[in-house]
Amino acid sequence: MRIIEGAGRWVAPAPGTANDWVENLRVPDLSVGTYCIPAGGVDDQSPHTEDEIYVVTSGRARIVTPGGDAEVGPGAVIFVPAGEEHRFTDVTEDLTLLVVFGPAYGSRGNA
Repeated sequence: MRIIEGAGRWVAPAPGTANDWVENLRVPDLSVGTYCIPAGGVDDQSPHTEDEIYVVTSGRARIVTPGGDAEVGPGAVIFVPAGEEHRFTDVTEDLTLLVVFGPAYGSRGNA
């Protein structure tokens, strides 16, 4: 058992960066991290080679994928399959996302 300190908590991005990403836990079959985008910020991520689950812990935004888009806020749980283009837009409140990758982030090649 392990308590994952800091996972899902807001961290302001460093000056000059669009967002903040930190990996909080990594084992071969999954990884957990925290992704933070400030209000009005830009999500500059690319599609990943792993399946992904986002849990919105704070903030509000819209997630956009080729299959559609939806407004998300605290408590929303979003599944994004490996390789699917996706982006958070219209970030109206500082957005904090707990992110779970399966298998671990980047373990299937370029992420």
